[in-house]
Amino acid sequence: MQRVRKAVLPVAGLGTRFLPATKAMPKEMLTVVDRPLIQYAVEECLAAGIEEFVFVTGRNKSALEDHFDAAYELEATLQQRGKARELQQTQDATIKPGNAIFTRQQRPLGLGHAVWCARDWVGREPFAVLLPDELTIDTPSCTGQLVAAHERTGGNVVAVMDVPRAQTSSYGIAAVKDEKDGLAAVTGLVEKPKPEAAPSTLAIIGRYVLTPEVFDHLDRHETGAGGEIQLTDAMAKMIGQQPFHALRYGGQRYDCGSRIGFLEANVAVALHREDTKADTRALLGRLMKG
Repeated sequence: MQRVRKAVLPVAGLGTRFLPATKAMPKEMLTVVDRPLIQYAVEECLAAGIEEFVFVTGRNKSALEDHFDAAYELEATLQQRGKARELQQTQDATIKPGNAIFTRQQRPLGLGHAVWCARDWVGREPFAVLLPDELTIDTPSCTGQLVAAHERTGGNVVAVMDVPRAQTSSYGIAAVKDEKDGLAAVTGLVEKPKPEAAPSTLAIIGRYVLTPEVFDHLDRHETGAGGEIQLTDAMAKMIGQQPFHALRYGGQRYDCGSRIGFLEANVAVALHREDTKADTRALLGRLMKG
């Protein structure tokens, strides 16, 4: 079995829900405490042993590429000023030479199309997909848990969590059977079903480990919900052809695609970190008294 070495990060979205902040800045560069959303996704991959990345971008996304590049002038200045901590933080945000590819999704044709844009770089090996809008906090990381499940099952694995039935129309929903220790066989996948038609309330939360056969289905460019090429539809066609499982994720997950979810993520991360949690608790206490 091939090890999961590569990750695809679809980052071509316009981020209209965060205007005007995203008028000139990619939404993935919005910061949670002190680092951009996209860096959390990359760090999650690195914690899972993944070191090669393809960013599927769009127009006005050059800040993403610059963020993960070496910043020679900044590093030299920090070194001269003896700012060792800041220098290390800057270097930690740099992806190794040759380990990052940036490709354009020239038209907004859906998540499935964005993943398809990475097909030649991924080749015929298993790979991870992470939606940076979804921020997860757990040890081991959500992607690390998916990689471990893939190594046990040899097939596709998606992370799922229960959502209120009224919200199923916003997610890909999985039908499952034979759940054991949080891992269940997937019997069906539906993209954004109406609540009354949803086969369950298990929503895919933007973390996947997929086998390259998904590209065989994405190659057909068949459209689904919203008139877009849906990744969920391509995955559904692999059920029964090879192992396909859902991992019930038990860690913390924040939907940073919404303003309230983004605010919640900032507070939660600040409370989670040793260097900020005490001050954050004190700040929240003062604000609640106001």
